[in-house]
Amino acid sequence: MVAFIVNNTPADVSVDADKPLLWVLREDLEILGPKYGCGIAQCGACRVLIDGVSTPSCIVPVGDVEGASVVTVEGLADAQGNLSVVQQAWIEEQVPQCGFCQPGFLVAATDLLRQNPDPSDDEIDAAITNICRCGTYPRIRRAIHRAAALARE
Repeated sequence: MVAFIVNNTPADVSVDADKPLLWVLREDLEILGPKYGCGIAQCGACRVLIDGVSTPSCIVPVGDVEGASVVTVEGLADAQGNLSVVQQAWIEEQVPQCGFCQPGFLVAATDLLRQNPDPSDDEIDAAITNICRCGTYPRIRRAIHRAAALARE
């Protein structure tokens, strides 16, 4: 049994502690925002916040999150369903094309803005290492700047 908090809800799962967190989220808890991309923590499609830090869930054994707080893209909105500033900026900048990788980008951007509330383009490029096959990087940069501005309002 592994117990942790996911999107502000307690979760107890009876799985092998070595099972990757990504598969526990998708298969056992039916939280489908985090995606399987590369499986080696390179593409970022599976990113979640673990105790506030953006982490690729495909390589984290669920046993490592015992007692931790995990937030997926589904958990970025508040309890009333109000979108986070990052989610709102993503919509306003019309970032997604196919959308497959976007949950991981939203999580990574949330963590970046927590650490650096007004990042430069170079700081965004250095911090956001996710891969988007559609090439939406210019829109992602604009959305992060917009989210930073929304957070300052």
